[in-house]
Amino acid sequence: DLNIEKVLITSTSETYGTAQFVPITESHPLVGQSPYAASKIGADQLALSYWRSFNTPVSIIRPFNTYGPRQSARAVIPTIISQILNQAEYIKLGALSPTRDFNYVEDICAAFYSIGQSKNTIGKVINASSNFEISIGDTVNLIKELMNSNIKVISENKRLRPENSEVNRLFGDNSLLLKLTEWNPKYTGSDGFKKGIIKTINWFTKNMDNLDYKNKDYII
Repeated sequence: DLNIEKVLITSTSETYGTAQFVPITESHPLVGQSPYAASKIGADQLALSYWRSFNTPVSIIRPFNTYGPRQSARAVIPTIISQILNQAEYIKLGALSPTRDFNYVEDICAAFYSIGQSKNTIGKVINASSNFEISIGDTVNLIKELMNSNIKVISENKRLRPENSEVNRLFGDNSLLLKLTEWNPKYTGSDGFKKGIIKTINWFTKNMDNLDYKNKDYII
């Protein structure tokens, strides 16, 4: 009724659950391994039903794990950086073996903009990923190396997800996004990830005194 040009729905890579094949394309089965993932699957399907029923100009973006400046300490990358800056003795984390496809915030923002601007994306579900996979453990080691830290990392049982809930592998395919839009990611592959981590470290280092990340623990 309001002639809205585009409705852009934010989904999540968690809708896929643990990868059944990699890289994960948009045709991957949807598996709600947590209530969060299940609610996102439901929201996506409801949005698409409005496109099919009423021609609502819906596009759905599925960002894989986003990181960068200003991220909450509930996320793993800022909590590692902040605890090193706070000179903590150790960091308590959950499982270190799961892999993630981390995406620097600039690339994700550019993906939102590109999908929003393109008429080719209406009625589509589109991954926003870096096409790079790294484990949580290797991510910790990279951050420690870049920050010249020897901080100890402890994998604590109470921080582990239930076995059937843990998403063990996320590794996305961004070819559809590249095909349908003019998106041009700047932080892809291992070199891009390292570049994004360095920028994130620098931001937190400059702004740490103004942030409420003083607790020497990873928030559950």
